Amino acid sequence: MDTVIRMNRRQILTGLASGSVVAFAPGCVENPTLGRSQLILVSEEQIAQLSAQAWQQSLQRERVSRDPALNAQLQRVGRRIAQASGLGYDWEFVVFDSDQENAWVLPGGKVAFYRGIMETMENDDQVATVMGHEAAHLAGRHAAERASQQQAAGIGLGLAAVALDAGDVENTAQWAAILGAGVTFGVLLPYSRRHELEADRFGVDYMVRAGYDPREALDFWTSKAAQRTGRPSVPEFASTHPSDETRIAALREYLVARNYI
Repeated sequence: MDTVIRMNRRQILTGLASGSVVAFAPGCVENPTLGRSQLILVSEEQIAQLSAQAWQQSLQRERVSRDPALNAQLQRVGRRIAQASGLGYDWEFVVFDSDQENAWVLPGGKVAFYRGIMETMENDDQVATVMGHEAAHLAGRHAAERASQQQAAGIGLGLAAVALDAGDVENTAQWAAILGAGVTFGVLLPYSRRHELEADRFGVDYMVRAGYDPREALDFWTSKAAQRTGRPSVPEFASTHPSDETRIAALREYLVARNYI
């Protein structure tokens, strides 16, 4: 992707509608952890600054849990997974006092777990499942890639708008809607689901390096899937996350391939 690609208006429109055209600028770098190239248009400094701001806002907005057992567990597991990941960040692990069953990470090693998800975990191994998953997002530079894709999508849609404004395309309003959907469903959401599956795989590798049982990852996600049985769900093609069936099948296949089970 070091060469500028020149396209006519019709090619731009068709490519964006199918989700096959995202950007027309250099910016692909090789990620040795993932074994693939990534579109990276944002600098490490930009990501670090935004991450620091978001972390401080979260600490001010959310109530931090003072539960000694939950905090001790998160610190204990977090330190082991951080060391296993080999990522030299200034790690920080915080439990937010909320019923939400959620966890997330920000670039720079800022990790948040909610009390709600920790209370569903049966042991340290299951905490390590999610902790490994979050650390893998950092190793995969998923935040930078996602931000770059969104930026590139904006560039691509801007070029499409120029093409539409040139006046040789009929039904411009319909085309604009199709283009936005093409980028969303053809690029942004599939890559988001890819990120989740990559984080699952590398996360269990970190678990093993840290001395945790990778089979607990399968038990944890299977349990989560069972909790959602019968509830309304978003179709996989329209979701940022893979379906439970896809995730569990992919994880099981990886565990077998790595002789973890």
